Amino acid sequence: MHSFKDLSVLFSKHFEKSHFPSSPHNLYEPCNYFLQIGGKRVRPTLCLLGNELFDTIHIDSYHIATAIELFHNFTLVHDDMMDAASLRRGMQTVHTKYNSNIALLSGDVMLIKAYEYINKIQPQYLQRILQLFNTTATEVCEGQQLDMDFENQDEVSLNEYIKMIELKTSVLLAAALQMGAIIGGASEGNCNHLYQFGLNLGIAFQIQDDYLDAFGDPEKFGKEVGGDIKQNKKTFLLLHSLEVASAEQRKRLHELMKDNPSNKVEEVLKIYTECNVQEWTKNLKQKYFDTALQHLEDIAVVSSRKKPLLELAYYLIDREH
Repeated sequence: MHSFKDLSVLFSKHFEKSHFPSSPHNLYEPCNYFLQIGGKRVRPTLCLLGNELFDTIHIDSYHIATAIELFHNFTLVHDDMMDAASLRRGMQTVHTKYNSNIALLSGDVMLIKAYEYINKIQPQYLQRILQLFNTTATEVCEGQQLDMDFENQDEVSLNEYIKMIELKTSVLLAAALQMGAIIGGASEGNCNHLYQFGLNLGIAFQIQDDYLDAFGDPEKFGKEVGGDIKQNKKTFLLLHSLEVASAEQRKRLHELMKDNPSNKVEEVLKIYTECNVQEWTKNLKQKYFDTALQHLEDIAVVSSRKKPLLELAYYLIDREH
């Protein structure tokens, strides 16, 4: 059995070759630029872990993992445009470094390349993997749309928000694990438990991510802190604060969202702190984390095989960046 770190290194070596031709330069060079920025390669490594939980890693899992990473980066290129983000992992975003038209096309061609890799796998798995991949890709787009819709909605419930992050973030983590498990020959029951492990871990991960966007160290986080606040995103921090705030605090939050003063981030963070979002965050994150661990426990393989996934789960939730 490999650790997450070991598999991440193996996948990164496998992935680091150029996936694109050299011409047209203005289409493919931005793809190579964005992919070389790196990242933790969490999603493709989950695919390899999902395979190895049940059997020796097959080359098909590397093909699927590559497709997942290309798809994920396609979504990031386009998300950065929609969010008007200038930095990604501490580097210029594609639309900032080049322009929006180039970013659109470069993202599109990453998605097309992802399907080329899926098409390499054994025929007996192709339909099942393709169906799961397509369903997941559609859900990620739905999640992104809900995220944008929420910016213009006056009222968003916590349940609506959780559903949005489930679609935007969690389903891809869950599907990556399940695709690897399918290649590893897992039973349907085990596949479902592994999917639910990934789904709940993904929600806990996003709760942590939203928290770090507001309270993280920009040097460690690699992103501009307060980006969600500037974009008036209905994150769980804002939703909870609006729910528990005094009438005066609630009024001020609405004013800050409408007026966008230069000290907006500082003022909003002050109200968040007064509303004790730090403790509430910790409890909500723990709830989903515990559910994830229970599904991992219920997978019918010897516990020693689950150790890499258990270690990864704790790493994702305890991280500071």
